[in-house]
Amino acid sequence: MAWSARSISARRFGTRRIVTAIVASFFVLLGLGCWFVYEKLPRIPGVPNAPVVGVPAGALDHTPKPAYSGEHPRKSGRPAEYFPFPIAIGETGPVETLFSGPSTYPFLCGENSVTKVQPLVDNHSGEGVPIFDLDESGKQTDVVVGYSRDCSHTTAVSYFYRSTLDGLFYPLEKAKNDIDQVTVNGKTTDFVVRLETGTINRFFYAIAVLRGDGESADKPTTSNWNRRLIYQFRGGVGIGRRQGDISRKSIIDRREDQLARGYAVVYSTANQTSNHYNIWLAEDTARRLKKQFAALYAEPMYTVGIGGSGGAIQQYLLAQNAPGVLDAALPLYSYPDMVSQTIYVFDCEPLEYFFDVVSAENPRWKDVKEREAIIGLSSQKNFEHRFKALENAASMFDGRYRGVADGASECVQGWRGLVPLVNNPNFVHFSKSFTDPVAKNTHWTHWEDLRDFYGAGQDGYANSAWDNQGVQYGLEALKQGVISVDEFLRMNATIGGWKTPTEQGGEKLWFMNGELFPVELSVWSEQNMNLGNLDNPAPRSVASVQAIEGIYRSGHIFLGDVEIPILDVRHYLEGELDMHHSLASFASRERIRHARGHADNQLIWMSHKSYNPIDEALDIIDHWMQKIIEHPELGVAGNKPVEATDRCFDKDGNVIAAGPHVWDGEWNHKSDGACMQTYPIYSTSRQVAGGPITGDIFKCELQPLERALAKNIYGPASTAIVERIEDMRRIFPDGVCNFSAPDVGRPKERLIQHGGDVIIAGRSVSADYRQLPEDVAQEQEKPQDEVQPTPVSAKGEGARID
Repeated sequence: MAWSARSISARRFGTRRIVTAIVASFFVLLGLGCWFVYEKLPRIPGVPNAPVVGVPAGALDHTPKPAYSGEHPRKSGRPAEYFPFPIAIGETGPVETLFSGPSTYPFLCGENSVTKVQPLVDNHSGEGVPIFDLDESGKQTDVVVGYSRDCSHTTAVSYFYRSTLDGLFYPLEKAKNDIDQVTVNGKTTDFVVRLETGTINRFFYAIAVLRGDGESADKPTTSNWNRRLIYQFRGGVGIGRRQGDISRKSIIDRREDQLARGYAVVYSTANQTSNHYNIWLAEDTARRLKKQFAALYAEPMYTVGIGGSGGAIQQYLLAQNAPGVLDAALPLYSYPDMVSQTIYVFDCEPLEYFFDVVSAENPRWKDVKEREAIIGLSSQKNFEHRFKALENAASMFDGRYRGVADGASECVQGWRGLVPLVNNPNFVHFSKSFTDPVAKNTHWTHWEDLRDFYGAGQDGYANSAWDNQGVQYGLEALKQGVISVDEFLRMNATIGGWKTPTEQGGEKLWFMNGELFPVELSVWSEQNMNLGNLDNPAPRSVASVQAIEGIYRSGHIFLGDVEIPILDVRHYLEGELDMHHSLASFASRERIRHARGHADNQLIWMSHKSYNPIDEALDIIDHWMQKIIEHPELGVAGNKPVEATDRCFDKDGNVIAAGPHVWDGEWNHKSDGACMQTYPIYSTSRQVAGGPITGDIFKCELQPLERALAKNIYGPASTAIVERIEDMRRIFPDGVCNFSAPDVGRPKERLIQHGGDVIIAGRSVSADYRQLPEDVAQEQEKPQDEVQPTPVSAKGEGARID
């Protein structure tokens, strides 16, 4: 009996141990799962070692100012250079710009990653970032010896070689009989690159060229340079206030193949749009960097730009605003300009909020492919977008995230998070790089970065160019019967504009702002939107017309007036919902055609992401430039080589199709060409709302609802719209967009004079205008002002739609 009791007790003890082990294992696994999710959650940068601690007096006064009203930079001259280039080793470049305005503050900067040196001390007043003393071994201590407001670095030269052992670059002093060889200018030479770094206009610059015969660091020679200069541009979304970083990889590793062929490469962090979008500053710095290069080496045979996204934008705008800075352009993953991207990007979150939250009960929006009919941009089912882990974590506390659709659109994967960065004065992801007083008193927006052009109101905030007054979201989907009138009305009543700067609050970032509780997450930023319903429609945003005029006049909008050879190259990334959608290349083409009557100087190449056609593109650019140099009288289009055609490539680099019609499609009212069939383009929310492919109407001309109905813009849905006319009047009290008319904010006069010559590769080339813009406009649908508006009653009685 005693044995039996002991046996039962042992079994019970064993059972408890098993249960305890299972429970413990459960909590261990739960902990590991939470840790895994925690590690996957996105984060914003923490406090750096040297944040900006102060600014000069008056830097953040935020006084009102008018929008820019001067001449377009294509018309205006540039002041003579006063700085004595070249900048010698150990000396510093200019701090104040030549023509792009006074320095703005705060300005975040740091160590030169090539030289591992801090910025120079320029004050002891606590302005800028702290500079630390070094110990005997050269390591930083905690002792502050001064501050750097303007972030200058002395010019320095380093040499790097490519190793035959692993193909990587190392400092030349580490070479151990493993220096690779290249053939340039008909001879074999060591693959050793001279890399010069320093600062110009407060931004880092770099010059990289193969080491020449018999050169010294302070006296480079040109024996291994092929006389061609690549100007490297880089992208990103930026709102100013920082210098950016420079490294060996950002220039030598990035342009390794071209350096091996003898090209010289120059780059400045002022030409990286993650640091700012001021095209005047970008041009100012590019001119000075080219002067530094020419003073060290010689004037290049020609300069070709290269760079993606914002780096492509700079090439299009510099070609337009400042002929002669670039002789040819190789824009990658291009957009026409940054500002006109805000037009449809700012629609993304209001539309996604409508799909995800307001109309969550509608099963059609659970299928993200259905959303394409409204947002225009591509979408993919079963797509793990970059915010998914955060949404999954938030779903434990917020029911809105439990029923969101599987998959994503380009709005989510490509653009989410960028509207707050561009538009919310209270938010910037690197705010912890500034002390609280500086961060709280800075207006963190794109508009503020360019306040000299947008102007600023009496409230001290920069004006905005974003407008959606009269925009009928989903209009084309309504006409095609994809959505009902009820859905169309509810959507447009719900979606208002973004709140004014004085009404906007901070972003609800929950985990990313460093606090676990309370759980406040909004991936849509709906707290900063105007939202409504059918009974009380949301008010729309109304842009400052003066701000739109100012940004046009200042050269920040691509008008299409460019003469140089342009080879627009991109990978086809629509399946990845990448923000660099291929539609943008065709928007640029149409702007060029509208401005010049043709687009013979622009090629569009698209390839599978596995193939990189850059070297092939550079070869065609080189052939084209050689012909222009030999026969400038023939012009750019007249010198275009036979092989310089539109084309598309497969994953192995094979040409799928080439020729003048391979990109034909709905965008130019023709049957799809071979490349368009392989790599189809999408559209945007503003195109779905009736806007043009050029995507350059910031503020549409408004027309009465009666006139819109008389013009039959609703197609088969017109009768249903008449029946709901009172709802329409509440939603659009000022009328609806007439996209046949030009942008209300675009200056009426011609911003760029036609005719005359442009300088390309040092040669005078006649500008090639085939048609005037008025002639091109004749091809487009005219405003039908001759149509008499038909009176429409609330019930549609007496209305006649022809």
